[in-house]
Amino acid sequence: MEFIIDKEAFLKSLQKIQGIVEKRTSMPILSNVLLEATDSALHVTATDLEVGMKSMYPADILAPGKITVSAKKLYEIVKELPNQPITFSTKDNDWVEIKCGKVHFNIVGLSADEFPYFPTVKEENLFEIESSLLKGMIEKTSYAICNDDTKYNLNGLFAKVEVTADDHQILKMVATDGHRLSIASCSLKGTAGPELLKGVILPKKGVYELKKITEEDGGTLMFGFMDNSAVIKRGDSYMVMRLVDGEFPDYTRVIPTSNERIITVNIDDFTHSVRRMAILSSEKFKGIMLEITSSGIKISSSNPELGDAMEEIDVVYDGEPLAVRFNARYLLDVFAVAETDRIVMKFKDELAPSIILPENSDSFLAVIMPMRL
Repeated sequence: MEFIIDKEAFLKSLQKIQGIVEKRTSMPILSNVLLEATDSALHVTATDLEVGMKSMYPADILAPGKITVSAKKLYEIVKELPNQPITFSTKDNDWVEIKCGKVHFNIVGLSADEFPYFPTVKEENLFEIESSLLKGMIEKTSYAICNDDTKYNLNGLFAKVEVTADDHQILKMVATDGHRLSIASCSLKGTAGPELLKGVILPKKGVYELKKITEEDGGTLMFGFMDNSAVIKRGDSYMVMRLVDGEFPDYTRVIPTSNERIITVNIDDFTHSVRRMAILSSEKFKGIMLEITSSGIKISSSNPELGDAMEEIDVVYDGEPLAVRFNARYLLDVFAVAETDRIVMKFKDELAPSIILPENSDSFLAVIMPMRL
């Protein structure tokens, strides 16, 4: 196998798969990237058996063939090469030769025969979705994905399409870690398949890689399902992620229905105040107190080892006084993605879950459990 490729194109192809290759693995082949030279292009593939990506790049193919090499080492080498075309060729015993200008590397490869199979994607099963829409929904929910590996059914993002009475399709994405819940919604054009109508759990690692894809230039991408996997196509790149096999809890039962103490507050003022108060809260629990009256919110924190702090901000509220304690980080995560000037918070009492949502918007809703006083 031998090909010549532009340095920037090769570097981009290797950069794209760094988050996918398995770093600590009992199967060395999973930390390698598969390079396949066909008639007119180079195919670059990486997988950890849960998330896989295959992309195609233009290259001058002198001899077709395939080989796998360490994804991390190859990326480090290409990154430091001079800005000139790179000649890549295989030699006996799966060794690889890389030449660029006056630079010459010989590195060890592994036979491509052992590399896991990457499925052939049927494009007719995919539907189109706005990249920016998907990016926004992932940002609004992924912070609440559970990091406890024992709760495997919460280690991802639940995606489901609901059909309204007038046949509108609403795509919902939901994440929860048991202490907080986040829901993003948007209306969906095109036809959602049976998988989305039933609901699927996208794995955490796949969600983060999908977010990177949506952060590339705007436009649309193709999305669909096959063989218990989600498939994403963008340009000449395919990503496949194995769906989490489990039941996502009924999140609708967690959303309180009788939270009638409602406050409206400027998100910028609230964010800065919570950040200031969090400085003195304990490292582990980041607890801050909100004392809400019709004249304002008194936000305070206290730590026997460091001292205490208090600040008041304006609020729109006409209910009974209320004191409630939250993990400051949970509040800040919601504020960071709310995309609004003012937020609405709905309370029932000191111990019931609270609702946070942007003012005049139904595209996002968060539920947070308060801390025990």
